[in-house]
Amino acid sequence: MSGFKKFLFRGNLIDLAIAVVIGTAFARIVTALVADLITPLIGALGKQPNFEQLFFTINRSKFLYGDFLNNLITFIIIALVIYFMVVAPILRITTKLAKADDPSTPMRECPECLSAIPSAASRCMYCTATSAPTE
Repeated sequence: MSGFKKFLFRGNLIDLAIAVVIGTAFARIVTALVADLITPLIGALGKQPNFEQLFFTINRSKFLYGDFLNNLITFIIIALVIYFMVVAPILRITTKLAKADDPSTPMRECPECLSAIPSAASRCMYCTATSAPTE
């Protein structure tokens, strides 16, 4: 039973549960935005007041494509938000970290603390001692 308790109160599981709840609430907000504001505007431009009820028929079968378009627009908005709020910042951070860890950057030892610092640096990032760049 203690193993199950540890599993439940592990930080990752609680963070995941919070993310799912917030993500679900965000999806509802975006769905309402699309259904109540965006698609009625599109429908007004196309002189169709209720965009969600758009349909076509084939052999007396009714195909509701308005609701599909609402869901498609909702998906696109959520994907854009996730990309610009999560993926793009993470990419920027990992790119900066990769540049910092780039082995092709020439390094030298700090004369004071003997830490490895870039050759072009004029000040040690660890002990802040000044030294002339070697490049």
